[in-house]
Amino acid sequence: AFGVVADIQFADAEDGHDFGGCRRRYYRHSLRLLREAVQEWAGESPPIDFVLQLGDSIDGQNARRGEAESALRQVLEVLGQLSVPVHHAWGNHELYNFSRARLVHTGLYSRPAGGSDGPPDRECHAYHCSPAPRLRLVVLDTYDVSTLGTDPDSPRYQESLRVLREKNPNDDLNSPEGLKEPHFVAFNGGFSQAQLDWFNEVLKFSDENQEKVIVTAHVPIHPCASNGVCLAWNYEAALSVIHSHGCVVCVLAGHLHDGAYCLDSHGVHHLTLEGVIETPPESNAFGTIYVYEDKMVLKGRGRIPDRVMHF
Repeated sequence: AFGVVADIQFADAEDGHDFGGCRRRYYRHSLRLLREAVQEWAGESPPIDFVLQLGDSIDGQNARRGEAESALRQVLEVLGQLSVPVHHAWGNHELYNFSRARLVHTGLYSRPAGGSDGPPDRECHAYHCSPAPRLRLVVLDTYDVSTLGTDPDSPRYQESLRVLREKNPNDDLNSPEGLKEPHFVAFNGGFSQAQLDWFNEVLKFSDENQEKVIVTAHVPIHPCASNGVCLAWNYEAALSVIHSHGCVVCVLAGHLHDGAYCLDSHGVHHLTLEGVIETPPESNAFGTIYVYEDKMVLKGRGRIPDRVMHF
């Protein structure tokens, strides 16, 4: 069993609204809702084995306010009350607050110290581990190719900008207005070929060892588990890797605060979790997933509905 939570986006700030100005965001309350989640996970019986934090743990406005370090410390303190590991995906809001080079030295860097668990690039926050026999967890970095959190003079930035500009001619690179492929916006990102090659090798190993694999990432990688905008740039490449193997049973993501779900044509469940940040203070948005031989059962709290995913 493990806990799941997405898009906490904590800031010590008054309630505000999304970029469109119409959806309420509860910045300060999100930390209280996280505390409630942690209390409930701590009391689970049998106990949970780990927690997945699906990215955007703190809000981008912390950078403007000079409060990035303090906001992150508060979130990590709450999660640190758990006696189990927390696996962190990196989201766009982490990269609004910190460079990739800095994130490597924060508590959000959950990639283990050994060299064999992830891609050669240590700043690529992708890795795998086995939390139980014949079960593997793979954390992907959906901002491996991105203009966020990267030095504008670096090859990574230049290549990412080229990819983005090729598809998005808008002055505002966060605007999907008029785009044939509206997911090519700056608040999304994509996968490098090196990460995809590594991912393919991990799944090959899991196939050979008859493991079941749970994949997790901040940005959804299936259009039907998205709104068409919140989607990894080269999602087709990631899906192609997944579909060339039989071991992946589920992909868990955040980023789209409304949440979404689909079962794809290859029998893989794609579950996008509702975000804490847009959850009213009297509700909540987290869950516990129980993994069995033939299914995963999500017990959702607040905005997150219960779900049974057979495989």
